[in-house]
Amino acid sequence: MYSYISGKVVDKGFSSLVIDNGGIGYELGVSGNTLYDVDLGEIVKIYTYLYVREDEMSLYGFSREEEKRLFLKLIDISGIGPKMAMQILSGYDLKTLTVAIASGDVKTLCKIKGLGKKTAELIVLNLREQAAEDVTEFGGASGIGGVADEDIAGAVFALESLGVPKTEAVRAASEASKVVSGVENIIAYCLKNMGGGR
Repeated sequence: MYSYISGKVVDKGFSSLVIDNGGIGYELGVSGNTLYDVDLGEIVKIYTYLYVREDEMSLYGFSREEEKRLFLKLIDISGIGPKMAMQILSGYDLKTLTVAIASGDVKTLCKIKGLGKKTAELIVLNLREQAAEDVTEFGGASGIGGVADEDIAGAVFALESLGVPKTEAVRAASEASKVVSGVENIIAYCLKNMGGGR
């Protein structure tokens, strides 16, 4: 119903924003990332999702389209509602969260408050392939991350060209980036630990 709302930030709560648009104050449930992205008094464009149930009508807001897309994917998973999805989005920055899902890092996901192992495994099962696709965009149009993400994306592309499945390439490149830097070094590290490639 609402795609986005543009207006002035007139209030910030622990997990909410109030946006004044034409004299109407819209209260939006938001993640910690969106709260961090906006300042009081700032004119912003917030992407929105209206959640409607018999006993509830809530408006959720996102400073980035990528965050809204991940939110919509999360609430499609059985057992994850909007509040839990927002809790998950608040657990890490979008880049870290996407890489964790793509690499099947359940341990990292379980560090998010209120997220159990079974739900974390469900998230990986349902979203791993798409998250792996998103990781390759880190250095591109999405605007998330910086040099390290470009290195990971470049290494993933190279590993895929050698026949490594995308999800495995993302996992390996993400792990390698914690040890070495630079596309070539990440690729070499991955191939060494994969037994020399395929």
